[in-house]
Amino acid sequence: MSDIRPAATVVLLRDAPDGLHVLLLRRNSTLGFAAGQWVFPGGRVDDAEIAATPDAISAARLAAARETQEEAQISIDSSDELVFHSHWTTPPVMPKRYATWFFVCRAPAEDTVTVDGGEIDDHLWVRPAEAIERLRREEIEMLPPTFVTLTELAACNTVAEALERAARREVPVFEPHFVMRKGQPTVSIYTGDAGYETSDPDMPGRRHRMVMARGDWQYLNDGVIPW
Repeated sequence: MSDIRPAATVVLLRDAPDGLHVLLLRRNSTLGFAAGQWVFPGGRVDDAEIAATPDAISAARLAAARETQEEAQISIDSSDELVFHSHWTTPPVMPKRYATWFFVCRAPAEDTVTVDGGEIDDHLWVRPAEAIERLRREEIEMLPPTFVTLTELAACNTVAEALERAARREVPVFEPHFVMRKGQPTVSIYTGDAGYETSDPDMPGRRHRMVMARGDWQYLNDGVIPW
């Protein structure tokens, strides 16, 4: 089993005439992890950030701000501007594993994006619902945590609404159980699902999971995680 490395991600939000927009970055197709995927700015927490801060979440805030600057040339404050949104741990079936703090943040007024051209080769400001639709049309690729986050944000009309919702709820922790069966869609089962403890997607009862059929990803949440 691979080591679990600390990481941080920030979901930058801005208001637009057609509603709430988020920033997505495309990872270079030559990378060893999440190649070609559309992601939020983020990356590993450095040892120096861990050493310089009193706790893990403070180190994650520093890393989120640093990675946003490095990947998109956008400067954000690493303090309370970053609202803790969720925490995700990569499932054991993956060759590289991360324990990732997800934050949401209003993009600064000067939000012109310049990608680094190395690790990141493109960017996109997009409504969450439109990003999901592009995934279904197989125009873009993304990871399950990105999809779940976009699904939640698609319910919001403004940045203020998204930040308020994130701030008032208990922060959800996702430690997925992946189930892959021949001829059936992959299922990622989350805490609160009836099949979570046994990793049995057929267990009757409450649903909190992602079902990943080609061209038809679905996040099912029977009230387990409020949003």
